[in-house]
Amino acid sequence: MSMAGSAAAGGAQGSDPSVPPVVVKKYANRRLYNTEASTYVTLDDLAKMVRNGRDFVVYDAKSGDDITRSVLTQIIVEEESKGGQNLLPTAFLRQLIGYYGDNLQGLVPRYLEFAMASFGRQQDQMRRTMEHTMGGFMPFPNIDELGKQNMAMMERAMSLFVPFGRREDAPAEVDALKAELDMLRRELASIKDTKSRP
Repeated sequence: MSMAGSAAAGGAQGSDPSVPPVVVKKYANRRLYNTEASTYVTLDDLAKMVRNGRDFVVYDAKSGDDITRSVLTQIIVEEESKGGQNLLPTAFLRQLIGYYGDNLQGLVPRYLEFAMASFGRQQDQMRRTMEHTMGGFMPFPNIDELGKQNMAMMERAMSLFVPFGRREDAPAEVDALKAELDMLRRELASIKDTKSRP
């Protein structure tokens, strides 16, 4: 699956593996051409495709090289520059940069893919639970807080990937992650209990 497909799979709808990806060509003038719709598109259009679960691949029109990864990175940079709802904390970005050239570099992409897939499943499960127990009504202001806690938990999980000389704190980090996961489970259980009471 392409990076676009992986990203889409973490979204609300996910990508349909039976539908072939949209082929987008990038020209020397930096314009992007959607060959399926026969129209020029922007990075914002491609971001919407990802959110809608529509898979795509991007090829350099001249060389034919697959440049999907770099275009997805450009989308992230553009989204982050909009401000207001940044997803990538500065500490996380610094840590990620530090892994380039590190002896753990090969493990990081697989770990991030696994962590994001797990995060997406957890968010979907929480959304389904809330819709089931509340009939779609979400009156609790702490749902946003749960999302922030999930992101903090991911950051701490990433911190386990430290150079081998600094791994003495890893057991404490694992215990902290377990405690946070237990706390989230208790919060969800209390929300369910509140709804089930007459």
